[in-house]
Amino acid sequence: MISAFVITGFLGVGKTTLMINSIKEYFSDRKIAVIVNEFGEIGIDGKILKNVYSEVLEISEGCICCKLSQEFEKGVIEIMKNYNPEVVFVETSGTSEPFPIFLSLQNLGISVEGIICVIDAKNFDSYKEHATAKYQIGGSNILVLNKTDLVSEVELEKVEKEVKGYKEKYNLKNVLTGEVIFKTYALYKAQYGKLPNEVFDGIYKIEDIVKIGEEGIPSAHPLKKNDFSQRVVYLPEGIEFKEVDKYLSNVPENIYRIKGIIKAKDLPTPVVVNYAFGDLTFQELPNYKGRSFLVFIGSNLSNKQLIQLN
Repeated sequence: MISAFVITGFLGVGKTTLMINSIKEYFSDRKIAVIVNEFGEIGIDGKILKNVYSEVLEISEGCICCKLSQEFEKGVIEIMKNYNPEVVFVETSGTSEPFPIFLSLQNLGISVEGIICVIDAKNFDSYKEHATAKYQIGGSNILVLNKTDLVSEVELEKVEKEVKGYKEKYNLKNVLTGEVIFKTYALYKAQYGKLPNEVFDGIYKIEDIVKIGEEGIPSAHPLKKNDFSQRVVYLPEGIEFKEVDKYLSNVPENIYRIKGIIKAKDLPTPVVVNYAFGDLTFQELPNYKGRSFLVFIGSNLSNKQLIQLN
């Protein structure tokens, strides 16, 4: 039987990096398929992942857990037939909740070994009140604190306590019986940019909610969904990196996430731009041949905030 892991977490928590590093470390001798759900029309993580793995299915233009569930299942079936992987990794969009993805995988006869929610220990306070973040914690059975090296022990203990409280409060419940779906869960800390090895040992295999998947019983959330919007800005040819860097040093608070690829005339190679809650990193992407662009995700985005980059 094919096994699967669902990787979820809010915008910019480091899901892709943790997943790639973990696959390289623990699954180098296994046949792997990676499915990426991107929010919006531009798939950036898919472009990065294709530098590592060829079997990447990008699912865009919305939330995988609702609008594109049929496309998702169709894509998984295609990968199963054409590639026959041993293990499937599904990385959700930062704006998606993971549980419906689990149901789709289980309906296809795939054994889900864990729903892993990556949590940004440094920036948790910046996004913890978003309903999507609460859905993601509530809908996972493995919680992983990332970027722990960027906070003190006192701060880490505070975040860990808060996350446990959120899990208890927002844990998924069967809407018919009121029973908690994930009766047990695990909380780990990321180690050296990788998920802990125990996460992949099969000890968190989800078996006790098979009937829920088969019967289509929904789960209840005492939450109201947040609204996210996305804008794509294509940058002019010959742009200088310093122009982009200047803008990224003063990002408005309602913009949570910026990802993109820049080909600047003053850089020797294209770079991936990765911004989340004030943290900015760059990664070289030597083989990229397309246009320069930035994807903005946030609340109430306006053209006025982005026009200076055009």
